[in-house]
Amino acid sequence: MKDNRLQTEPVPGLLFSLALPAVCAQIVTLLYNMVDRMYIGRMADGAMAMAGVGLCTPVITAFSAIASLFGRGGAPLVAISMGRREEDKAEAYLGNGFLGLTAVSLALMALVLGFQESLLTAFGAGSQTLPYAMDYLGIYCLGTVFVQITVGMNYYITTQGFAGTAMMTTMLGGILNIFLDPVFMFALGMGVKGAALATVLSQMVSCLWVMSFLLGKRTRLRLKPGRLKPDREVLKSMLVLGSAPFFMRLSEGVLQLCFNRQAERFGGDIAVSAMSILFSMYQFILLPIEGVAQGSQPIISYNYGASRSDRVKETIRLAIGVTMAVSMCLGLAMLAVPGCFIRIFSSDKELVETGSRMLRVYILGCLIMGANSTCQQTYNSLGEGKKALFFAFLRKILLLIPPLYLLPELFPVGILAVVAAEPAADLLTTISNVFYFRRFLKRKLSKI
Repeated sequence: MKDNRLQTEPVPGLLFSLALPAVCAQIVTLLYNMVDRMYIGRMADGAMAMAGVGLCTPVITAFSAIASLFGRGGAPLVAISMGRREEDKAEAYLGNGFLGLTAVSLALMALVLGFQESLLTAFGAGSQTLPYAMDYLGIYCLGTVFVQITVGMNYYITTQGFAGTAMMTTMLGGILNIFLDPVFMFALGMGVKGAALATVLSQMVSCLWVMSFLLGKRTRLRLKPGRLKPDREVLKSMLVLGSAPFFMRLSEGVLQLCFNRQAERFGGDIAVSAMSILFSMYQFILLPIEGVAQGSQPIISYNYGASRSDRVKETIRLAIGVTMAVSMCLGLAMLAVPGCFIRIFSSDKELVETGSRMLRVYILGCLIMGANSTCQQTYNSLGEGKKALFFAFLRKILLLIPPLYLLPELFPVGILAVVAAEPAADLLTTISNVFYFRRFLKRKLSKI
């Protein structure tokens, strides 16, 4: 890769070359998460097994929040430093990101393993679902370090412009997981334990790929022993910028817990199983959008550091247009034929009927989520983590959690009132974010 590629290549072609591998990687990630649930849903007691695994989602989401804290918190700073030709500073962010990911992942793994049963019981696990949840989470936790290094350090590969290499990281683990799932779950009779083991082994392979690249000769920035020591100022900058994506991921776990408990209250175990599918459907829309946003991040950050506001604005306009088209098309497809999407995971008649009704309501806000997601990513790309944190807090805490508990009490439509909280929060957040973002961008770019 030429050093000035991010500054000189035409933006449409450059964004396409960076976003396409990122979108492919996100789709593969989505596929192997969906494949897990598809196989689990077809076990002898598939509905209860899926509900049990769904109860692990808040913990797994908390793990992924660590990857966002140190990965998405450091990657834009790396690109900005590269745009300013500050290579030493960029490598300092890289080294401290690796240290943070490793240390916090080990601590979190020990904590969860020590209180596993208590956590799952608090999340709503009952006598039928707790055994499945324990089986899955116990194995998944043991491999969490590999998962965090894979996901977190992959952001540093993308931000250097090596989107194809970053895509291979995800594809290696995703494709391997798809093949290992039926082997461990059915051929070896391991059930949900097999699903967790397949995920862990797949991520170990991806982790080896990431580390071999960042320690090798192809990368522009390398993990060097001299950079693997804590730097207070570097970590502080990284944590401030990473606080928004960290909060967004962590709050997803809290929200999933709240949704699961409300679903169990107003719809029973079938509704909890349906919520697990709905979370996957939401990701089916969100992950491709995030792939485009990830492709735009190196271009925006690098050119901001290089004082090229024209390229920054062109990239943002193009990214918003693409993400809006994606969210609109996928959202309309789910509204038109929700049953087709639910049947991907289960053929249980009651689950398909309940899930279809819930999906039609739950997915409404996603029609315009492309704009909100791109604005959120752009705040971080420009080093403005506090702005991203504010809108994440607005959506998750102020606009989503209160309606989640109030709407079922105000409107006697049971589980549909619970899932209606999601589109209400999505629509209000997107509208307010877009109006603010226009003024913010004008002020921010006038300074360079």
